[in-house]
Amino acid sequence: MSVRHQARTGAPCPGRYGRVIVLYGGNSAEREVSLVSGAAVLAALQRGGVDARGYDLAAGGLSGLEALAPDRVFIALHGRGGEDGTVQGALELLGVPYTGSGVLASALGMDKQRTKQLWRAVGLPTPESITLGPDSDWDAVVTQLGLPLIVKPVHEGSTLGISIVHDRQALEAAFGEAARFDAAVMAERYIQGDEYTVSLLGDRTLPAIRVEVPGGFYDYQAKYHSDATRYHLPCGLNEADERTLGELCRDAFRAIGGRGWGRVDVMRDARGRFWLLEVNTVPGMTDHSLVPQSAAHAGIDFDDLVLRILDTALES
Repeated sequence: MSVRHQARTGAPCPGRYGRVIVLYGGNSAEREVSLVSGAAVLAALQRGGVDARGYDLAAGGLSGLEALAPDRVFIALHGRGGEDGTVQGALELLGVPYTGSGVLASALGMDKQRTKQLWRAVGLPTPESITLGPDSDWDAVVTQLGLPLIVKPVHEGSTLGISIVHDRQALEAAFGEAARFDAAVMAERYIQGDEYTVSLLGDRTLPAIRVEVPGGFYDYQAKYHSDATRYHLPCGLNEADERTLGELCRDAFRAIGGRGWGRVDVMRDARGRFWLLEVNTVPGMTDHSLVPQSAAHAGIDFDDLVLRILDTALES
């Protein structure tokens, strides 16, 4: 019998949510960010009177989670093991409703190359990319994608292991850096222009953010630690272009089967064309994170945002 259906005589279950477990931590390369996200979510739920407690999946695994007998789970696990469909599948088997996308969308969203292949198949614009390996013909890669180009791990987030390659000599080293994080590595055509991110909450598209980084590269340091990174809200697009951007991101999210909440990252080239980069099915919830900023601009404070995300937990 699943933990959701087990009788728990006398167990406290205030409000409509019952017992909520915030999953964070884990063993991915994004563990530290996940711990911060999870702590912020947990504090918000507790401020709202929800019977919530946090659980580091690395501490006791699934058996420890099951022992907590959750009614719902708020997934704040970033990276592999939490964002790639793994824990979503486990919760499906346990019969516990959880926040965010299901197994398939989570797995696709974590695989940048297959996400892009799907987007191209349905006619959505995304930069050309190819898979790299130790025996890749580096000259052919440069010929096909041009310079500069981007090299990144296929199954990693938070820009970990990503490099901008400006010359042929740096390409093999960039592959080696990405391969430190993932056995699967890809190269992508570089789009010169402005970077935007669009958050989705249920059926709603939140205001777009234009990200401006003094160094020109929105890497891990710029995302989580730098105070020099600028987040433009409003993003500076005219109403028609922002609507086009929002519709594109909604279509991209739906194409992979995303639901609940998420974020899509986009570049706009010099001709004004938008290019889809990747999708995030468990976005960050730190004080530097983009979804809370976009929600706040739409009049949704952090505590309300967390509750709205929790409302999307699957009732399977």
